[in-house]
Amino acid sequence: MEESPIADPNKAGKQHEQKASNAPKSGERPDQGAAPAPDHYRPDPQAARDESNITPPDVANAKYTHPILAQPPEALTGIRLEERAKVAAGVTAVIKSMEFSWSEGGLNRGTRGLLKMNQKDGFDCSSCAWPDPDDHRSVAEFCENGAKATASDADDKAAGPEFFARYSLAQLSQMTDRDQNNAGRLTHPMVKRPGDNHYSPIAWPDAFQLIGDHLNALDSPNEAVFYTSGKVPNEPAFLFQLFAKQLGTNNLPDCSNMCHESSGAALSPTLGLGKGSVTLNDIYEAEVILIIGQNPGTNHPRMLTALQKAKRNGAKIISINPLIEAGLNHFKNPQDFMNPLRALGALMGDGTQITDLYLQVRVDGDMALLRGIMKHLFEAEDLNPGQVVDRAFIAEYTTGFESFEQNIRNTSWEDIEELSGISRDQLLEAANMLATKKKIITCWAMGVTQQRQGVQTIQEIVNLHLMKGAIGKRGAGTCPVRGHSNVQGDRTMGVWEQPTKAFQDALSKEFNFQAPYEHGYDTVEAIKAMYKGKTKVFFSLGGNLLGAGPDTEVIAEGMRKQKLTVFVGTKLNRGHLTTGETSLLLPCFTHADVDMQKSGHQMTSCENSMGVVSQNKGVLIPLEGQMMSEVAIISGVAIATLGSRTNIADWVAMTENYDVIRDHISRVIPGFENFNEKLRRPGGFYLPNGPRDRKFTTPNGKANFTTTELQHYQRELEPDQLILMTVRSHDQFNTTIYDYNDRYRGVFNERRVLFMNPQDMAERGIGAKDLIDITSHFKGETRTVEKFVAVPYDIPKGNVSAYFPEANPLVPIASVAKTSNTPTSKYVVVTVVPTLKTTGAPVEQRLAVEA
Repeated sequence: MEESPIADPNKAGKQHEQKASNAPKSGERPDQGAAPAPDHYRPDPQAARDESNITPPDVANAKYTHPILAQPPEALTGIRLEERAKVAAGVTAVIKSMEFSWSEGGLNRGTRGLLKMNQKDGFDCSSCAWPDPDDHRSVAEFCENGAKATASDADDKAAGPEFFARYSLAQLSQMTDRDQNNAGRLTHPMVKRPGDNHYSPIAWPDAFQLIGDHLNALDSPNEAVFYTSGKVPNEPAFLFQLFAKQLGTNNLPDCSNMCHESSGAALSPTLGLGKGSVTLNDIYEAEVILIIGQNPGTNHPRMLTALQKAKRNGAKIISINPLIEAGLNHFKNPQDFMNPLRALGALMGDGTQITDLYLQVRVDGDMALLRGIMKHLFEAEDLNPGQVVDRAFIAEYTTGFESFEQNIRNTSWEDIEELSGISRDQLLEAANMLATKKKIITCWAMGVTQQRQGVQTIQEIVNLHLMKGAIGKRGAGTCPVRGHSNVQGDRTMGVWEQPTKAFQDALSKEFNFQAPYEHGYDTVEAIKAMYKGKTKVFFSLGGNLLGAGPDTEVIAEGMRKQKLTVFVGTKLNRGHLTTGETSLLLPCFTHADVDMQKSGHQMTSCENSMGVVSQNKGVLIPLEGQMMSEVAIISGVAIATLGSRTNIADWVAMTENYDVIRDHISRVIPGFENFNEKLRRPGGFYLPNGPRDRKFTTPNGKANFTTTELQHYQRELEPDQLILMTVRSHDQFNTTIYDYNDRYRGVFNERRVLFMNPQDMAERGIGAKDLIDITSHFKGETRTVEKFVAVPYDIPKGNVSAYFPEANPLVPIASVAKTSNTPTSKYVVVTVVPTLKTTGAPVEQRLAVEA
């Protein structure tokens, strides 16, 4: 390994000389090193799961039982409806970005944050994990959501001791999620002791000792749960999992369990790596791009720039989604305003047409849809032998083709059309766009991963690519689009409840201890264990499990049963309020904050959706207060807890200079050799990716076709039942709510809405803006949320949609995707009735108030 910069104190905390020539140019394949070690999913996915029943909570009456609300308050904020937008971004996006940025952080802080976001010498956007260009980057390399996230991080308001003295936990819980976030930055460590109804100040050493005392009092380390948000950079994530394992547990649930766990579960056994196989440059070169179960206009807006570039290069795009989304329709690129040749087009007209073919699939119908496309492709191959199916690739690189082919050919068109809601002719149109093409990319997100058959649907995506030979070549491959900024990196750093033996052995050797091999709790199993009183300490490094997870009231009851809850965060969220007997709220830096330690200005790193690890160096002076870095907080807890069981000097050294952490990582994790040196290259570096080079590190060394089973869940429904999927609004990122608007869908000043097909509304006697109650049904259990507003929308009949976290109480904890154990937030069986139907109240009293 190369000499670390810490060997020379003059280099510590500073950047090496940067050369732009190190960055791959557009169209080039990156130099990424050797294929990584095998990344296999656990052989028995049911081994560590608790299949016993949990009594469903009384969701509707929880507000009367517990003064501290776990669910957002039911008070309506005044809905206004407009026509659904047909174009994403444009001038409005620029205006909204500036408005929010300057209102939160002020003109100077807000502008400085935006200009350094996603720059090679700046900090990584704390919202989505979409990659930055390898070569040229715009002076404004951010989108509207990134601007909102950075503005929120740069907030110059403080939520300090005075704020928490003014408001009790119950009063704080009566605030909307937006108002909680907008209260300001957390600035001081706070504690809620047994019997208290307020958070009050506590000194950092006392907070660390309090955590250590509780952890050391456990009968087993497995009575502690260590939860992680995808916003956490690599360095603190690595320390967090190291600390948990030195304590003796692999209870490391994280937000991956609730989003792209299904992707890892599908990709690892088929391709050998649970990550995507494409680069941003591949997007530009693709001939056909499929976008399945993803809304980039709201969730990954910078992806639209890449799609626009692909379109200008001749690509065809097929969008598959139950909702018609503006970002998949047309796009006006705000960057075009800076180009004299394109500025007029950006101001006028509809911008770039993104989608060539829109398939408005039924919820949970994607697997049948994919089978229909592949069935057409096999029929085309029969008519044109050797021109549609890449048999040379199949013979050299794959196994299982014959069984897969027979499975597809045996699937009936009746089943395909019924389950997908898409006609055979529409599927033929999609197949014709793919038939003669080899540069194919498929992108997907939680619209696929959170289905009951999410894993199997992704395996069908892999099947499509393998039959076309559309992987391991320029312009082709798989592209799971990750949500939070470093959710993929946290898993790479070892935040996983199912660690491989190879990883644990390398970690043990590096730090001179024996890491545990026994698998721990994932998010769903952790929630069950907390609810059943099997755990006593819940430690959250960022995130908001209460708002992100399923079955909100089950999570809340589990939190209340803990002896200690610890929340490390930057801003207040609802998850900080439903606590254990004792609770700590510990303020940390954001990506945008300057992190000064003994050796100087520190940087961290993040891994994006396409496996690029790049530096993250804050530029804003933190607010006055007692905030600490995540690294310093974890180190303080580790020293107070482990004492002589760990090398205290090493924890101190890692806190004083993060290069020390990276030196450790470079010896533990394949692909991170020379980490400190490579991180200082402009734009960072690519991690090894076997499938990208047709090196499939599966047990048999081949890419594996999968023979899946097509389930007919829709046939199990009662006549009045609908299928609910949860989504984000436009003024939201994950559980962070910036405002009440969703302008692309035409909804303003309200979040408690249910999007419904007009025919479904008419059949139930429900009018536009009527107040409704929603009840979910699962294995005889029911859960009800009240006082939502019905909104007519273009969505397939039999399907409805609502925002999370408002609709999360309807998602049963036991309803999970096969294999991955991911909550099925994209498949919830519900019934809908008018709120006051049984009272005989006049219709006008059942209408939501309009602003």
